[in-house]
This record gives sequence, C-alpha cells and structure tokens, in this order.
Amino acid sequence: MFGLIVRRLALGLLTLVVVSVIIFAGTEILPGDVAAAILGQAATEENLAAIRSSLGLDRPAYLRYFDWLGNFLQGDLGSSLSNRRPIAEQVFERFGNTLTLAGLAAIIAVPFAITLGLIAAIKQGTAFDKSISVSTLMIISVPEFFVGYILILFVAVKFGWLPSLSNINDRMDFGETLAALILPAITLTLVVLAHMMRMTRAAVISVMNSPYIEMAQLKGIKNWRVVVQHALPNALSPIINVVVLNLAYLVVGVVVVEVVFTYPGMGQYMVDAVSKRDVPIVQACGLIFAMTYVGLNLTADILSILANPRLRHPK
Repeated sequence: MFGLIVRRLALGLLTLVVVSVIIFAGTEILPGDVAAAILGQAATEENLAAIRSSLGLDRPAYLRYFDWLGNFLQGDLGSSLSNRRPIAEQVFERFGNTLTLAGLAAIIAVPFAITLGLIAAIKQGTAFDKSISVSTLMIISVPEFFVGYILILFVAVKFGWLPSLSNINDRMDFGETLAALILPAITLTLVVLAHMMRMTRAAVISVMNSPYIEMAQLKGIKNWRVVVQHALPNALSPIINVVVLNLAYLVVGVVVVEVVFTYPGMGQYMVDAVSKRDVPIVQACGLIFAMTYVGLNLTADILSILANPRLRHPK
C-alpha cells in the first residue's frame, strides 16, 4: 500500500510540473506586449526596452520559467504589474475568501447529496427515485452562471430576500457576510449536488446486488437498515472519491460564480488580472488552482485506497 501511495504522489508531482509548463507557455503566447500594456500611450522604443529589461522579458523563456518556478516554490509569487504590490499578500486574502465560499457550499451539499442518494437507493424504482433522478439531470445540465443569474433575478431582484452582489469586506458583521455568501453558495451547491447524489445512489445500488445483502434481506431486516448498516460502508470508496473530487471543483470551479456575484475571491482576482494583462498574477493563480485540484485528487485516491481493501492488494 505504501508503494502504491508513493506512486500516486509521484504522478501528482509530475502532473504539477507539466501543468506549470502549460501555464507559463500559455501566458507567454498571449497576444500583445506586457511592456506596452504597462506604459500605455507613453510607450517608446527606449521605454519599452527598459521595461522589458527590468522585468527580465529580454531573457530566454526557459530561463524565466525556471526562475519563476523556483521563486514560487520558495513562496515568492512575484509582484503585480499593475500596482507593484507583492502577489502573495493579495493571494492569501483572496484564497481565504474562496475557501470560505467553497467550504460553505460543501457543508450544505455533501450531507444533503448523500442523504438524497441513500433515500433514492432505498426507494429504488419509486416515483420519488425517478423524480430525483430527473431533477438532478436537469440541474447538472444547466451551466452555473445561468443558475446564478436566475437566483439573482428571483431571490435578489424580484423578492429582495438577499443581496445580488457578494462583495464582502472586513467592515461587514457575521450576519451581513453570511447573507452575501448564501446565493453563490447555493449556486455552487446546485452544481455539485446532482453529481454526488447520483454517484451515491449508483454506488449503494451496486452493492445492494451482492449476496450478503440478499441474505440480510432474507433475514427480514428492514430495507433502510440494510442500506445504512450493510450497503453504505462497502460503498464508501466511490462515494469518498466523488465527494473529494467535487470539493476540488468547488475550490477550482468557483471562477464563474465569483465573477457573476462579484465575489472577492481567487477566481475574480484571476479574471481581473487577465483583463489587465497582469501575467504574474495569472501564473500564480493558475498554479495555485492546479496544486489545489491535484492535491484533492490525490487525497481522493489515497482515501479510496484506504477505504477499499481490494485497492490495497491489487492482483
């Protein structure tokens, strides 16, 4: 098992290296000139050459990549081109906001999805099961930005129950902050709820076909007890996997939701940097998102290995 976990970790590190190359190359081939974007109308050939030299843009790309990656690993994310502030200071606050939003959505979505999946498995083939399956298919087919705009239209604009914008700040108390977080959290919940619920249902139903489950049913044990006490523990591996993968999506996939609700998180920060052509911020945010996603994927793999003995002893 130790060797299997080490191989997964090595594969994760290799993935991050490849992603870092793609992020750096992607920002390199963006159209336009960073130096010209900084100087604007005051750009002259001499000024452009001076800016490129000060930013190291006149050096070969592969040297700049290794410098950037080495500095990143030491915690130096560089400075913003637009305001010259250290990126690490801004990222720390923004990433905390993103984790807060993703955490609130997870607190709502995970127990609700697992409960719905268990009920649908218990009532397999009934009207409740079919209605839940159809509803989740409809929800999972709708893009998150559309869900967000619908919630803003009805909950915020027509009924005025909650604010339409989620621009939180330090001056807001807990109640105001929570009210500002509810709509984007509900949007994220609806996006990931369907996938987790359907996977929970499918995993439990798959285990329900096992001989020991049939034996428990023949003994006259109630169906809900068979599902909760016998089927669920053996279906935990795929459920854990899908829950952790959706948590990864909650952290990394918040970009669109943050833009819709103007939430001051990492996604909004990255989009603003793209519009300003602030390449160091785009690179830092992209690599942090990649590290988060790969890290949570590795966590899902390791938890699956620990929860499923068959994965610990592959043939």
